Amino acid sequence: MSPPSESRETVQAVETAFDILDEIRSQNNVTLSDLADDLSLAKSTVHRHLRTLNDRHYITHKEGEFELSFELLALGEAARRKHETYALAEEKVEELARKTGERAQFVVEEDGIGFCVFRATGEHAVETEPQVGSRMPLHATASGKSILAFLPTHRIKELLDESLPVETTNTITDRDTLRKELDSVREQGYAVNHCEHIEGLTAFGAPVRRSDGGVIGAISISGPERRFEDTDVEEEVRSRLLGTTNELELNITHSQ
Repeated sequence: MSPPSESRETVQAVETAFDILDEIRSQNNVTLSDLADDLSLAKSTVHRHLRTLNDRHYITHKEGEFELSFELLALGEAARRKHETYALAEEKVEELARKTGERAQFVVEEDGIGFCVFRATGEHAVETEPQVGSRMPLHATASGKSILAFLPTHRIKELLDESLPVETTNTITDRDTLRKELDSVREQGYAVNHCEHIEGLTAFGAPVRRSDGGVIGAISISGPERRFEDTDVEEEVRSRLLGTTNELELNITHSQ
């Protein structure tokens, strides 16, 4: 989300190039004709963009179909490693997944959107989103709510003034209800997602904060709703989560 003072004007050619990349990503591989049809663009326009992206090595061309190139991997890895503190989170995410047997992830917020930076799966984990690089709504996820709760007051207001889309029947879209939940998150130090993002999936998330109180990101653990209904399982997961985020915060403090 751009600051209010910035112009919303965009460059159409750049928009088109990213639309093409997104379409190729969603289909894994696609022909020029399919791209033109799916995006309602002239073949000549799509062809020029494909040729440019191919010349820059962001896509590859095999037997009439286009695929994303590994050149994009370098960009993504550079983004993921842009802060040293993010690298410290990777080890903790893997450790948490191993000890709980569930899926763990480290999420950061940029422009009001949650991004999965690291992800690890334990022996009992279910394979669902988010994948590394996935976007996720802050208001509907445990990691997102734990980040939201510890942002500066003006940013919380700004983000809650945005649309709160419905992800499942359990998604909280009432702003007053969400504010009360964020108050609870601040009091208890963690957030819970009761099937609010993905049907049947429960998650616990806790913020990772700097020594000055600012939030860096969040670590969350997720698993099937029925498995987390067991009080003993829930307590163990929550305890390990809070212990892990505390250790990570200490590591970050001593690394600076």
